Amino acid sequence: MTSFRMTQQAYLILLTLVQERQHGYGVIKQVAELSSGDVKLAAGTLYGNLDRLLAAGMVAADGEEIVDGRLRRYYRATDLGAQAAQAETENLARLAARAQRLLDRPRGLGRPVLGGA
Repeated sequence: MTSFRMTQQAYLILLTLVQERQHGYGVIKQVAELSSGDVKLAAGTLYGNLDRLLAAGMVAADGEEIVDGRLRRYYRATDLGAQAAQAETENLARLAARAQRLLDRPRGLGRPVLGGA
């Protein structure tokens, strides 16, 4: 497996492909929906991320068909991709919990300790 840096875009793409296979435009729509419109993938960004996810073994091609005269290629998350999405979700949850503890502290009491669960 190649070294892979999980970006927000790659994470959202993986999440859309964990539940069901999707074609490119379907992924773009699902990512926009999942992010409440905050992330809008351009085709180049989508396919660049898919290429990296394919190379890392986290996504696999899952068929193609012709629709309205155009090729529609489908992708799905592999088991490795689903595991990576789960691990990233857990990392983000831990970060959010640490951030909330910092935000809940009264300000001006010195440097906060970031460790702990």
